[in-house]
Amino acid sequence: MVVRQSKLKSIDSLLLKPRNLMKHQDALTPTTDSPQHQARTARWLRSELAVLAVTAIYMLIALVAAAVTGKLEFVFYLGVMLILIALVLLLHRRVHLPMPALWALSLWGLLHMSGGLVQIPESWPRHGDGNVLYNWWLWPGMLKFDQLVHAYGFGLVTWITWVVIKALFEEVGFRLKPTLGLMILCVAVGMGMGAANEVVEFAATLTLPQTNVGGYENTGWDLVSNLIGCLIASALIYRLDRKS
Repeated sequence: MVVRQSKLKSIDSLLLKPRNLMKHQDALTPTTDSPQHQARTARWLRSELAVLAVTAIYMLIALVAAAVTGKLEFVFYLGVMLILIALVLLLHRRVHLPMPALWALSLWGLLHMSGGLVQIPESWPRHGDGNVLYNWWLWPGMLKFDQLVHAYGFGLVTWITWVVIKALFEEVGFRLKPTLGLMILCVAVGMGMGAANEVVEFAATLTLPQTNVGGYENTGWDLVSNLIGCLIASALIYRLDRKS
């Protein structure tokens, strides 16, 4: 009987723990009128505006470059980027993404725009007919600039997925650890977003007269690169959490 009561007590304490944690968090959180909160809000606002300004500048430059060179696919991609930026802003409003994540997303957009618009010298090794960054062999026969951007971008998506899941659970008083199951979930989200990107590229090939998307083999290597980036990101999340 004593054992049963102790078990019930421990279960009851677990059920009440999130509420208690939330009460403690409310007590420790500065009010919106406090100078600390106002200063932090102003600092965040300046940083967020800086990210938006940098992103808007390179997107405007990319739009002009696409119009001058006649690369209509990048006008299409700019439209897709505007939709993604709106979704990121909604997500940021909900969970308040860390500033490194926002800058990393902006860098990803810059790499994507540069990949299809920046010309490389004729002497540089490249795959395909176009002499753009995306076709540049960083390691001839092994690694293209395109594949590196894919690994970086969808590894970033994997990390942001973890940040969002962790933040949502912390709101109700639970502190998550990067378990195998959660890392598989984050990798799956990263891979799912990578597959969605391939659908967007496929749509571009169907609607535009000329693109630099590539064929089936290119799609396959893109997906492999996505997976490598997602796995590296999940390994780093697990490793850094153990160190902390």
